Amino acid sequence: MQIKKFDNRDEWLEARRGKITGSRLKDIVVKRGTGKKIGFYELIAERLGIPADGENPMDRGTRLEEEAMAEFVKQTKKKVNTDLVIWNREDNENIAISPDGYIGKETPEAGIEVKCLSSARHIEALLTQKVPDEYEYQVLQYFIVNDSLKTLYFIFYDPRLLAKPFFFLTINRESVQEDVEMYLDYQKKTLEEVDEIVNTLTF
Repeated sequence: MQIKKFDNRDEWLEARRGKITGSRLKDIVVKRGTGKKIGFYELIAERLGIPADGENPMDRGTRLEEEAMAEFVKQTKKKVNTDLVIWNREDNENIAISPDGYIGKETPEAGIEVKCLSSARHIEALLTQKVPDEYEYQVLQYFIVNDSLKTLYFIFYDPRLLAKPFFFLTINRESVQEDVEMYLDYQKKTLEEVDEIVNTLTF
């Protein structure tokens, strides 16, 4: 065993980067048959990326969204509309989504969602080629709201990762249609229940 001493906390924190420590082990160990935990991707991120600067994630996402969209346009040559809009379902305006961008004018055929996540989450999505579970319903909502939507481009952008700062996943309606129908029905029933309670409490 080696013992290393440090003169200050910053040096100590830097020395911990990319290592499995006691406090991180719980985020590494997986049960048989399950996928990698976030700690695995954090180890990779710490060895490849620039340390997080403490910026609020929502502020960071807002700040970087325009850069991410510009890179998407550059790589795909697609014309993207980034007007600040809300899409509502034709038959129920209380079922809605706020797209980061979209392709097409009167009836958009493709939506664009941008995520500027932690470096670990960015790498996880890159290696698994899957949208993180916490955004599953957001993906579905694009297709639930817009019956004409054929495709969603889900962009990931993290300029701290010089090796692969930008990529996107393409989700087609066919791959999610069964869930789209199920959760559309669920939302309609939920809104009916909400309306009933509101009417009871206001009359």
